[in-house]
Amino acid sequence: MDLCIEKGIGTIVDDGLLIHKNHAVAGKSAKRAETKIGAVKTALFTEDEHANLVRDKIKELGDEIDQVLVIGTSDKMVDKIVDRLGLPQVEERIYIEDITTEEERKTASKQREVMGKHVIPASTFEIKRNFAGYFVDPLQIFRDVADRALDLAPSDERTVVRPTFSYLGKYYISDKVIEDIIQCVADFNKKDVTVLKVTENSKPDDMIINLTISCAANGDVMGTALKLQEDVKKNVEMMTAFNLSEVNVEVKEVVFR
Repeated sequence: MDLCIEKGIGTIVDDGLLIHKNHAVAGKSAKRAETKIGAVKTALFTEDEHANLVRDKIKELGDEIDQVLVIGTSDKMVDKIVDRLGLPQVEERIYIEDITTEEERKTASKQREVMGKHVIPASTFEIKRNFAGYFVDPLQIFRDVADRALDLAPSDERTVVRPTFSYLGKYYISDKVIEDIIQCVADFNKKDVTVLKVTENSKPDDMIINLTISCAANGDVMGTALKLQEDVKKNVEMMTAFNLSEVNVEVKEVVFR
């Protein structure tokens, strides 16, 4: 965010999350709430457990935090968040009208109210772990992937998501799609590995994939299996926004090719 760069702010409190140096380090996103009322409660840290976790993380970070930007829709909301998190009194208030044009505000409102899109001030690959199985703007994902592949810094550390309460957010991916992704990954090593069987538990927040493969005897069987395991995890998470807790690879056959 330009404002954070201009003022040297490295820590943000926004919609229930504590974001420090572009990493979501504590809290839970209000965008995961099932209703708008639930989202407001989360954003205000009304649950003691939620508020205490963020408080503890702020204490843990200690001197690493110089300034905190608390984002809210009103002075009253910001003051409540500051109080719930035990932060010092607000020293400066910056209003949206001070840093945006009327046209920009109209565009942002349309994105939220009509298209159901909400912005979180953190990178896609950081924030997606709070949104396993939810729509994360695919253009942002692949743009971020391309930047990282070229060893470039992402141009804009923001992520577009569609929360549940927008009625546009939840999506489902069939088992066949997961299998096709894995097969495409394996196809990059056609001479070394063949996928014989794929099973998975279809849990977006805690997916486990089991692979049964055939490997070429004239290659590095263990190295091939480990490389496939790594590539499957990276690509399935990238293309689906699911969280893989395990990728288990069983070498059933070793054949000469």
